[in-house]
Amino acid sequence: MRLTHLTGESAEYLGAREELRQAEIELMRHRERVADLRRRLPLGPIVDDYVFEEGPADLGAGDAPTRTVRLGELFTRPGRDLVVYHLMYGKQQTEPCPMCTMWCDGFNGVARHVAQNVDLAIVAAADLPTLRAHARKRKWTDLRLLSAGAGTFKYDLGSEDAEGNQDSTVSVFTRDDDGSVRHFYSVHPRMSDDIDQRGIDLLSPVWHLLDLTRKGRGDWFAELGY
Repeated sequence: MRLTHLTGESAEYLGAREELRQAEIELMRHRERVADLRRRLPLGPIVDDYVFEEGPADLGAGDAPTRTVRLGELFTRPGRDLVVYHLMYGKQQTEPCPMCTMWCDGFNGVARHVAQNVDLAIVAAADLPTLRAHARKRKWTDLRLLSAGAGTFKYDLGSEDAEGNQDSTVSVFTRDDDGSVRHFYSVHPRMSDDIDQRGIDLLSPVWHLLDLTRKGRGDWFAELGY
């Protein structure tokens, strides 16, 4: 199968490209099998209706008034799931994680599209003014920003240890008809003792664009200085 109309592609190139195409098809089908396994997870446990602190929806309106909002209130209507990204910022993480910042830059860009199907929120251990100040610098105008404060949400979901060290995590929740919230799925960058920083790669197009090139991703790391 030719993918271009270019002339001069050698038989060696065409053979290697066809081998790659078959591998890409296999990878696509494996991703779909993994997604199906995820969707067919049994019901997870009912969790506490955790409390967060939230500021005005308009990021440019300052940080007051603040209000408390419960986990169950983050679902905007019945039949929707809730995706929470745990931002590494606050407590022992005194500076916002550059990689988490990159994730949230991307989430902000697609938030309105995601909102057609699921609810999305960003939760950090940082106090609300500190979190919102960082968000203003990054222009996260379409993200729902929450401070977990002194609650146990991040610890219970494995994105914070007993000393307050932070880790990035993605958690998904569902809500029963009676309003009870259940944990559906969480994933961390660290997938095992020998696989580090790859568990949430699929959530960012940056890695995949770099992987299309000859150099690949290499040791590339997001920086805040842009």
